[in-house]
Amino acid sequence: MPLLPTHRPRRNRKSQVIRDMVQETRLTTHDFIYPLFITEGQNQQIEIKSMPGIHRFSADRVMDEIGRCVELGIKSFAPFPQVNEVLKDRLARESANMEGLYLKTVADIKRQFPEVVLMTDVAMDPYSSDGHDGIVDPDSGEILNDASLEVLGQMALAQARAGADIIGPSDMMDGRVAWIREVLDRNGFAGVSIMSYTAKYASAFYGPFRDALDSAPKKGDKKTYQMNPANRREALIELALDEQEGADMVMIKPALSYLDVIREVRNNTQLPVTAYNVSGEYAMVKAAAQQGWLDGEKTMMEVLTSIKRAGADAILTYFAKEAAEVLRRG
Repeated sequence: MPLLPTHRPRRNRKSQVIRDMVQETRLTTHDFIYPLFITEGQNQQIEIKSMPGIHRFSADRVMDEIGRCVELGIKSFAPFPQVNEVLKDRLARESANMEGLYLKTVADIKRQFPEVVLMTDVAMDPYSSDGHDGIVDPDSGEILNDASLEVLGQMALAQARAGADIIGPSDMMDGRVAWIREVLDRNGFAGVSIMSYTAKYASAFYGPFRDALDSAPKKGDKKTYQMNPANRREALIELALDEQEGADMVMIKPALSYLDVIREVRNNTQLPVTAYNVSGEYAMVKAAAQQGWLDGEKTMMEVLTSIKRAGADAILTYFAKEAAEVLRRG
């Protein structure tokens, strides 16, 4: 008679109660940061074709959306602005306009929902006539790193004044975390956190987001400042610099195709690690579900669990509201 196994891992899978008891990774609504798209006008809720279920909201309608999310247990939000083309210029001056769409909406949200956490985006591309995250040299086309820091610092300061709890530099300019930290501290905002986009890759998964904000580069690409998707060790160089410069939290973007990078960063820092489950990752699941090729709800929860299992403490995800509804059902 063949020797039977003494160790039987299936014993820990034999019932739902036991599976729940030994489950290693759990999602909660506290894990989610919900990105929101803000647009001009009133009473606007416009679905983004490439992101089914996700909308651009005018400032009045976004309050309703936040209210619904708060009822579901979501308390952290990341608003992004769709800026009118006529307000864009090469120095992104609109980004510091306290009466402009973005900063006014941030301030209004904090007044109406003082308990929520707002993470604001620091990058020039929504406001830039060039569509890049930094200043473009008009002659050479080069993205000017050090000249861009001044703009990014003023943008971060304006966002802090509007009520931002967390500043999210997504531009990938060298030295921007230290620059922003110094600007915030010098102006009385030492309590405002920085969640650095530490490893932001030059990914093909950003397409629907750029559709949502009309923020694609007018010329060229972002490969001179965003990271090469083939590189993992380079993320640890960026991590070490962000820690030295004063980041409070670090982020990997995208998430699903970079689970190894999330784990690598998690293993090399004591800071909270976040990951951005980006628009293209969302759109893939939604498109396959619409075709009947995947169970959308189960796939969504598996994707989010995999990101947390890889080491993310928090997840920026367009699935946040839908996942919160699933979690509420149990």
